[in-house]
Amino acid sequence: MPERAGASRRLTALGVALMALMPLAMWLANRAAPLVFALAAACILAAAVIAGDARGLTARLRRLAASPPGLALAAFLVWTLVSILWSHQPAASLRVWGELVLPIACALTIAASGRFEPRPAWLRALAVAIVLACLLAMVELASGLSQRAALGIGKLMSFVFNRPAITAFVLAVPVIHGLWGLRRSDRILAVVLALVVVTFALRSESASARLGVAVSALCWGLALLRPRLTLAAAAAAFVLAMALAPVLGIAARAAMPALILDRFAEMTGQARIDIWLSFGEAARARPMIGSGFGTSAALHEHPVAAAVSPEHRLLLGAGHPHDMPLQAWVETGAIGAGLLVLAGLALLARLGRLTPREMAPRLALFTGAFAISAVGHGAWQGWWIAVLGAAILWFRQGEDHG
Repeated sequence: MPERAGASRRLTALGVALMALMPLAMWLANRAAPLVFALAAACILAAAVIAGDARGLTARLRRLAASPPGLALAAFLVWTLVSILWSHQPAASLRVWGELVLPIACALTIAASGRFEPRPAWLRALAVAIVLACLLAMVELASGLSQRAALGIGKLMSFVFNRPAITAFVLAVPVIHGLWGLRRSDRILAVVLALVVVTFALRSESASARLGVAVSALCWGLALLRPRLTLAAAAAAFVLAMALAPVLGIAARAAMPALILDRFAEMTGQARIDIWLSFGEAARARPMIGSGFGTSAALHEHPVAAAVSPEHRLLLGAGHPHDMPLQAWVETGAIGAGLLVLAGLALLARLGRLTPREMAPRLALFTGAFAISAVGHGAWQGWWIAVLGAAILWFRQGEDHG
């Protein structure tokens, strides 16, 4: 028995260490988060099994799945799987579904294991890893990626650091919150972490990261001052963004004059609005059930493309609409988008039961992450889901319910 207990502790420590190394892994390879997360979950699951807690883990998994957010999320995942039946590329859609489900399963496994408790030492380790990843990336950006060129690895384009910048921001939110409640030296580390992450976001090409940082900081401060009003405003903005997604391009075109658009980079200005217009037409062509999960990657080849006006068909080949609510509408229709709204509102309702100090950073992460997903990458990319899942887990320390 002592041997089993020791092995369980070592496997748990290895799993937590892997989670702490996620920002560095994303610096090295900007899609590495799902692999790191899966290895961490495997270690922690093995630790639970070795310790003889498999039955308890299963029971805790059932409780998580039976919670209101869990039920809504499960319903969405089932609906996305069903929608693959009308995908024009079912094998590709199934791969996208697996990319979404794997990190969700990893997060639930780690949460249900009861073995992941972000202790102060682990929070400090993650903070150092984030800072180091940011500094290394900024050194590479300043040198024109000469290090990777010398090694003959990686795409020699500075946008490869966009995902690491987003990862650093998302993981920094729970770490800053956790460190702030510890010693004075930990508060100094939290300030250093915040400054480095903000600097990296500004230095990178990721407008999404900068938007996420700005929205998160604003929400965090407002939630501390007026928690209920801020929560209600966040919920209303979330529902409105989801509801208006099919006409996002039309609204953006009407609201953004050329004088403002010309100040944005090419892919965050008029081109982004044109993509929203194209995918919006596809969403309105099949408003209830969508075109099938995972079809955005090749929507220009889907039969729904025939319902899109000729001038907007070309950009259906953009790969994704650069807007999570719109992608949900395009692929899963009003049914899928409605289930996501239910899941989001159920999560916000749970945050509303926390004290303002505990609610504020969690709501800041929710709003910042949603802002990023509303203008950035594909909605179901595994690296993004893994980073979000890890950030939620790093919040588990010190939950203080009111």
